[in-house]
Amino acid sequence: DVSETYTDIVTSVFSSTLAAKAWCATAAVNLALVQVTTAARIYGKLRFLPERGAAIATAHRWSGRIAFLCTLPVFFHCVTILGFQTPDARVALHSIVGTFLYGVFVAKVLIVRDHSLPAWALPTAGLTLASLLGVLWLSSSLWYFTTVRFGF
Repeated sequence: DVSETYTDIVTSVFSSTLAAKAWCATAAVNLALVQVTTAARIYGKLRFLPERGAAIATAHRWSGRIAFLCTLPVFFHCVTILGFQTPDARVALHSIVGTFLYGVFVAKVLIVRDHSLPAWALPTAGLTLASLLGVLWLSSSLWYFTTVRFGF
């Protein structure tokens, strides 16, 4: 069974699959903050970072790639182990927002490639993606860290 193998692998590092989910999501949210910050610098909105150029663009691309990778075990856990649930408002919000996350991700990736779109399209897609990830973190990882336990 795939979920048993996943659980065995995850619990070799973390105390539970929920702990792994909370920490992977936390890593993804922190990388999303790097994404927003570097994007703001690329668009000339922040002056305290180094000049726009290859270093900022590379940091932006790689933080996005790694953030995406951090979401994959979370996605697997949510879809295969927990599933769509609505027992209370927090879990319902989390389930609903979670269903949109990868759709917005795909839209953002497509927008990056399409230079014919208006200039506001890419920042809007990026901020929407970061916002959804933030809501997911608030409705899951923050809850876990404050209600269940703060630890691995």
